[in-house]
Amino acid sequence: MTDAPAPVLQLRVVVEAEDFDAAVAFYRDAIGLPEQAAFEGEGDARVVILEAGRATLELANPAQVAMIDGIEVGRPVSPKVRLAFEVVDAEAATAAAIAGGATVLAPPTETPWRSSNARLEAPAGLQLTLFQELEPLAERQAREGFGTADGRVDRP
Repeated sequence: MTDAPAPVLQLRVVVEAEDFDAAVAFYRDAIGLPEQAAFEGEGDARVVILEAGRATLELANPAQVAMIDGIEVGRPVSPKVRLAFEVVDAEAATAAAIAGGATVLAPPTETPWRSSNARLEAPAGLQLTLFQELEPLAERQAREGFGTADGRVDRP
């Protein structure tokens, strides 16, 4: 591991929202993402930047996406891009998302990797997973099938 600064400082996902006000109300108020900044321009151009805590980019192959869909929803439903928000309480966050206008695809469900995951259709045409970790990362990493891509063991 090197002490050099990371070349990427932030992950920002940019989503075009046809119903901008509804999308802002949902993600800011129902999901609880704090507003960092907002800008307006000519011709009713508007943008709001919402804080989402620590960002990661999760890359999954088609087999993994199919497995996750099967566990969380019971059928294939994933688009190419899905947002996942870690929350403190998956049940409460799901209820708030529903009250804010989301449609449930699957309620919070315990996964084999020890998280409680809910799947929702949300404003701005996005599909969300709201997940609550049920045990610390160190415990999850000790389970079979966990590790890093560099340390992966090929299995027949």
